[in-house]
This record gives sequence, structure tokens and C-alpha cells, in this order.
Amino acid sequence: MRSHITRRSMVGASLAVAGTGVLAACSTSGSGGGHAGHGGGGKASAPGKTPQGFVAPDGPEVRAAEAKRGTGPERKVKLTAVATTLDLGGGRTVRSWAYGDDLPGREVRVTAGDTLALTLANHLPQSTSLHWHGLALRNDMDGVPGLTQQPVKPGATFDYRFTVAHPGTYWFHPHSGVQQDRGLYAPLIVEDPKEPLAYDKEWVIVLDDWVDGVDGSTPDAVLAELSKGMGGGGHEGHGGMAPMSLDTEETPGPGKGPSRMMMGAKSDLLGGDAGDVAYPHYLINGRTPEAPTSFSARPGDRIRLRIINAGGDTAFRVALGGHELTVTHTDGFPVQHAKTDALLLGMGERYDVLVTAGNGVFPLTAVAEGKKAAALALLRTGGGAAPAASVRPKELDGRVVSADALRAHASVALPARSPDRTIKIKLTGGMAKYDWGFDGRSYSPEPRHAVRSGERVRLVFTNPTAMWHPLHLHGHTFALANRAGGARKDTSVILPNGKLTVDFDADNPGLWMIHCHNVYHAEAGMMTALGYLR
Repeated sequence: MRSHITRRSMVGASLAVAGTGVLAACSTSGSGGGHAGHGGGGKASAPGKTPQGFVAPDGPEVRAAEAKRGTGPERKVKLTAVATTLDLGGGRTVRSWAYGDDLPGREVRVTAGDTLALTLANHLPQSTSLHWHGLALRNDMDGVPGLTQQPVKPGATFDYRFTVAHPGTYWFHPHSGVQQDRGLYAPLIVEDPKEPLAYDKEWVIVLDDWVDGVDGSTPDAVLAELSKGMGGGGHEGHGGMAPMSLDTEETPGPGKGPSRMMMGAKSDLLGGDAGDVAYPHYLINGRTPEAPTSFSARPGDRIRLRIINAGGDTAFRVALGGHELTVTHTDGFPVQHAKTDALLLGMGERYDVLVTAGNGVFPLTAVAEGKKAAALALLRTGGGAAPAASVRPKELDGRVVSADALRAHASVALPARSPDRTIKIKLTGGMAKYDWGFDGRSYSPEPRHAVRSGERVRLVFTNPTAMWHPLHLHGHTFALANRAGGARKDTSVILPNGKLTVDFDADNPGLWMIHCHNVYHAEAGMMTALGYLR
């Protein structure tokens, strides 16, 4: 991944994309307007029918909210989703789906206030979409088929166009079936035009668990095994459709390949059961530990690490050997700086940290929490041999900062206010039937939870299940309500038999998903929709 960017080289740069499948055009003056998705007939891919009484994803309220964000320089990007062969390093190649021929997909880099105009061309055998994880953007650009837009069909294109309001570390991926657990993901870095941090270099680190194309396995086959193998029958996923499993070269059907069901994965940090899927590989920036990616710097350089967990079913415990980490951001929003030895990231979470580089070759290790495996990358600032692929820095057993111990930076702290509305959501289901859901119900695109613009909304999640779940809210950033000035996040972990309370301001009208970011739990039904009343 081409993320070895010096701080100086980033001055004035607002888009870093080029090459096969991802093309950047020169900046032009932005203009207003909607979007269109083009199939054989060139029809616009507008959202479906909105339930009566709710704001439509492309309604006037959404357009008014977008107008308040303003328009900045237009950044044009072309992105192609294709079936391709990917090199994981060490002689390992797999057939998978990706954005171009890169894993992760090429980084998209813009500046807060820019208008991003990205055209997605779907060359896959399935319909797809793009979700912009963590962004508060206009609702009809959120990328959820059946809720905010129609799916982008094979052979079609879709134009995503929106103002990028907030700086931070984000990423994008499909919101269609279990496609995210292939190679369809990439970082989205939003520069702060008034960046307060001082650093010399920046390293974007994308963590992943990998199964696609290994010995005939696919995420669709994994989902089918989880559902059937734990005693459950079928289940319904996005849009009430059974999970897709196209019997093609790229998508072997259920029963092909070895079993990927994980048994006995345990973690104290995760409250017990660590995960459902036994992945054959764990990656940093698309590489296995046997052929790790490396980042070059000079001793004494101050380096900003932007860490993204793009995994499907794995929490990662991350440490940089020989270094202390200073946490500066979580999920794109700044926090009061906190020092730690290691971080634990659930799927979808991001952390930014600063380190002062030592002299030598240092392992950046991301342990697949509870799964007895790890991913690896290297920081090189001097001579010396690379550590073994199995290296485990002592920092992994040191301090592990938790999000609920962090405080939001004063510039982004949610002002104190009593909630106008409280929504209680109970997590339900289990491994026996693989019937994950909220309040005993599987997913339906009909909004179950109503809010009004201007309200302070409190979400109270309770988890009587035996599994941990990373919960993600679309289109908003909430504050952890366990303490005054809690960290601002969009994805947060709830442990077994635990409770998670978060507050957000209802300031982005439309229809928005709340879901578990374990891609298999979500597709089994652990998703719901929140809607703004008109």
C-alpha cells in the first residue's frame, strides 16, 4: 500500500489516488447537483419508497443539510470493483474481488470541506455499493442498498458526490452481503486544513483477516457454514434476501473448501468468545507476516500512525515493539492525548497515534485477539535483521487503553445536555442458530426507531448474548456517555452481558443503519434502521 507519505510531501495534497482501477482527475470548481447510477438503460439509482412520515434519503431536508456543509474544491476519483488475482506476499496469490489490483484499495485523500465526486464502476458478478464508514454525509450517498439507494448492478456505474465535512481517519467498503470480507475496502483520509499535530511522517495501517480464495473458500461459503453448521436453518440478510452464493470461479458455493468455523477462541479483553471464523491469514496492508510491508523513517522522526480495522470477524491487539503510543484520535475525532503500550480495535474502529521512532528495525504486530495468530509489518529506521514472523513484542502485554477511558478533545466534546429521546436496543441471538438480531428481530429496511431533527438522542444497548459486538451508527458520531466529555466515536464494542450508552445530536436527516460490524452477524440480521420524522 502506498502510504509512506512524509508530512512535508502532503502539504497541498488533497487526493492520493492513481493507477489501475483508480484514477484521479485534476481538481475543478465544484458545482451542486445530485447523482445518477447508470445501468443498461441509464436510469438513476434513486432510493426505494420511503415509509410515510419519514424523511426520504434524497428529500429536501437532506439537501438542506448538505447545503449547510457548503461546497469546496471538487476531487474526482474513478473506482472499479473487479474480480482479480491478489498477491498476499510470500508466494501466496488468491482470486478475489478488489478495487483495481490493489489490496487494500488505493487510498483516497481529501481535505475537510472538499466535494468528493467518485464514480464506482461495478465489474463484479454481483450488485454492490460503497459505504463511507464514519462520515457524516448526505443520506442518499451512504451506500446502503434498499435503504438509501438501489444496488449498483453488474456492469453499472454509480456517481457518489458529497461534501466531506470532518477531518479524520475513515474508510470505505460495500454494504452488500458479505462482500466487505473480500478485498473490497480502502482508506479514506480527510486532512485537517488547520492540522494542530506536528509530525514528520504518516503511516496508514489497514488490518484485515483473510479467507477469500484460499483453498476454495469464500465469505459466502463461510456464512452458509456458520448458519447451517451451528444448527440454524437459513436466515435473511440485507433487504430480506437469502445470502448470495454464486457458483462461479470467483464465488465457490457452500460446502466448497475446508471448514472455517472457529471453536474455542477465547479472550479476557473481549469477555470470552473471541470470534466465529478461523481465518487462514491475517494481513497488514495486504501482506502476510512472512512477507511484511515495511515503512522507512529516520531515528527521531515523529510518525503519525492511522490504524484501521477492516476485518470481518477479528479484533486486533496492536503494538509497536520498543515504542510507547500516544493516542490522539479515535474514529476520526481528537481526544485528550493518552499514552499506552497497545490498542485493541474491534472491526470498523480506527485509532490515530503518535510515536517517536527509535533506531533499528521494529515489529508492528497486530494479534488476532483470542485466535492464536497475528499480522505483522516493520518499521525500519536503521540497519539490522528483520524479526521473525512470529515475533510478539512485550508491549502487547502492557497497558491497553480502552475507548471509555478516553476523553474527547475540548474542540469536539459533545455539549452537556439531557437527552430528549432514549432508544433502548437489546442484542439477541446466538451461535446455536446463528440468529443474530436486535430485540429478537432480523433486519428489515423499515425504520424501527424514530428521531426528530434537533433532538439529543440517547442509545442504550444491552447485550445478554455470549458474544462481543462492535456496534456502528451510520451518518453520525456519538459520544460515549459513561463519563462527562466521553470520546466521540461511530463504532464501539459492547462485551457479553454488557451495556453501552451513547449520545448523539440528531443533525443529519435521513434513514440510517445501526448494526454490528461483524460482517457475519450483520448479514445474519443484527441490523436495524433509524429514521428522521418529517
